[in-house]
Amino acid sequence: MSADRERRDDFNAWLGGEILLIGLLGATLALFLVYQDLHTSYDLPRLRLVLQTAMALAGGLVALLAGVRFSVERRRLDLLLCMGFLVQGVSSLVFLIGPTLSGKPLQRPEAWSGMIGGLLGLSLIAIAPFMSGRTKSRERALGNAVLSAGMVLFIVWTFLSSAGNSLPQLSPSHSEQQPFQLTAALATQALLNLVAVVGFGNRFRRNGEDMDRWLALGATLTLFASLHLVFTPLLANSYVSQGDFLRMLSYGVLLVGAWRAIRFAEFGRAVAEERARVAREIHDGLAQYLFAVSTHASMLESGAPPDEVIPKLKNAATAAQQEARFAILALSSASGNAPFDAALRRYVEFLTADGQLEVDVEIDRVIRLAPDEQIEIFRIVQEGLANVRKHANARRAEVTIGQRPFGERFVTIRDDGEGFDGDVTDGGQGLKNMRARAESIEGGFTFVSKRGYGTALEVVLRT
Repeated sequence: MSADRERRDDFNAWLGGEILLIGLLGATLALFLVYQDLHTSYDLPRLRLVLQTAMALAGGLVALLAGVRFSVERRRLDLLLCMGFLVQGVSSLVFLIGPTLSGKPLQRPEAWSGMIGGLLGLSLIAIAPFMSGRTKSRERALGNAVLSAGMVLFIVWTFLSSAGNSLPQLSPSHSEQQPFQLTAALATQALLNLVAVVGFGNRFRRNGEDMDRWLALGATLTLFASLHLVFTPLLANSYVSQGDFLRMLSYGVLLVGAWRAIRFAEFGRAVAEERARVAREIHDGLAQYLFAVSTHASMLESGAPPDEVIPKLKNAATAAQQEARFAILALSSASGNAPFDAALRRYVEFLTADGQLEVDVEIDRVIRLAPDEQIEIFRIVQEGLANVRKHANARRAEVTIGQRPFGERFVTIRDDGEGFDGDVTDGGQGLKNMRARAESIEGGFTFVSKRGYGTALEVVLRT
């Protein structure tokens, strides 16, 4: 099945589900409007506070997840989503939840500031699906957006505070009619949610991105939550109605979608980074040995003594073959399913084929290594055993990759060679390389050597 056909099938399945959901929610709303007794509200201030706090925290989490994806992909869509949910969450916490927790009655400026802040955040979310392209600077774009949002909220609060009690009551009593300004604000909220549903649905049709599907579903639930409030007067800020539960459900849906999106984004970035690392490894290793093979072959063609050149040519070819095997290991590690232990054991077999050094390899079956860790550990073991073979005059070495009782993962290389003064040779290039590789995977590196007692190095991996 082609990618376009699969995307069309996914969109058609989503559209069918969306139509069914809208039909059910619309029928429920119509039933509540026809039979007013069914549309119940409960004066539960504690539950109202819990729901408001949960929705504010959920909005903050969605903003965080969108911000993380923005840091990976730098898309304007994610920046607007991050700022929209952040503005909504901060407005609710500062203007609605904070005053309630302090024990003071909610004043009109605070209530209207929370309402307008929510509308501003929802406006950013609604226009997000219509934005395309990427920003040039992640930090500058995010910093400017946060600063702008903070300034706008401050200006809104200052203006509404100066208006004071001249503002209409946001929560009328049973005998009062819902003010026109509140009805207009709630209708605007519903309209913005409808724009978001259309926008994210259209993005899902064009691009097939999983997050757009979840954002459209969440906007649909929020749309009908707003419609419930449009047709039902808000009796008090302590009341809980069906619309509040729909809005809470929408935040749960949005959290699921944002979490799935950030996992895919991080996975994609990790794969890209590992493939870039593989390219560097091939350039630094395999390419150099192939160049050596080519150079020695050219020397033979030019009439160089075969007795001198052929052994060097053979060694270079053998090393190139080893590097090619490692390149395959690195590539498969980048895709997440490398037989790391098998590749390491094959390298040890190659290294000890002439019988000059015996190497025992022990790999704990429960240990899990990330792709970048597999590649760097392979290189550390490779360089460490090469040093043992060349300089230690050792007959036996041990390589252990394991995990201690408290979960600490480690790699050790020990030999029974002559040993040396570690302080004298601490600046050797081989040790510097191994230490740098350990640092590149956020691991600790220790090296101990004593004359007559062999050498030992250990890499403690990140937790």
